[in-house]
Amino acid sequence: MLIDAHNHPNWHGHDADRILANMEEHGIDRMWLFTWEVPATDYSPTNHRVLPPGGVGIPLQDVLSVGRAAPDRFVLGYMPDVKRPDAIDRLKAAVEIHGIRVASELKQRVPFDDPDALDIYHFCGEQKLPITIHLDYPIATGYRYPRPNWWYGGSLDSFERAVAACPETIFIGHAPGFWAHISGDDRALTESYPNGPVEPGGRVLHLLDTYPNLYADLSAGSGLTAISRDPAFGREFLVRYQDRLLFARDYFDGRLMAFLKSLNLEPAVFDKIACRNAQRLLGDAE
Repeated sequence: MLIDAHNHPNWHGHDADRILANMEEHGIDRMWLFTWEVPATDYSPTNHRVLPPGGVGIPLQDVLSVGRAAPDRFVLGYMPDVKRPDAIDRLKAAVEIHGIRVASELKQRVPFDDPDALDIYHFCGEQKLPITIHLDYPIATGYRYPRPNWWYGGSLDSFERAVAACPETIFIGHAPGFWAHISGDDRALTESYPNGPVEPGGRVLHLLDTYPNLYADLSAGSGLTAISRDPAFGREFLVRYQDRLLFARDYFDGRLMAFLKSLNLEPAVFDKIACRNAQRLLGDAE
């Protein structure tokens, strides 16, 4: 079995039919579908190139619409804007009415350890809803307006404080600001996708060693770059953290799978990353 543990409806023009066809093409049995609820002021206009123009983010209705096309193929995710006064009520209703199983994707210009955010994390722990987070540092875009940068989540420091404060809650690390910390340097602060040899002392390794409630998905260019920029290190990393990593794409190509296959991982390691860890997080393990 193969589970894509991070993707989105209507992302890069993929509606239900195109997503299902893509899953068949790439041998994906199940996909986790995520919303992105974000205030309009925190939404980069560049996203209109990859999401339906005129809207903001990825609403819950889009996840539900695609999910209805093949209920046995999709795991539904939803994370409301954590600054909404009714955020927990909205998430609770989505769980009870629509069967939401993952609280994702959390991608906001709010520090991860914001008090309102911590409240919803604790609720997610009670409900056994994993949270996939998106971290981007305030790296300059070269423009002054509408914003000079598009940071999300604050910093790895704020994320670590949140993970430590909510030991009952499963967090799944993702995005450039998270994965750049696989190397023990400070390039994460100035580069979204640093390449080249990985230096010892990466904070991602420290966090995985320290917090059993932290997992990570390998999606997007950030995850793939992290494990392929130094292939020997990447293979060792996958083996060392085989119980904490999830196959995921955040897109619709086959680059991550091609790289994983090139490493000739032991079947038990590959299976954990491909599906078993995701199943276990949702209580679906056989």
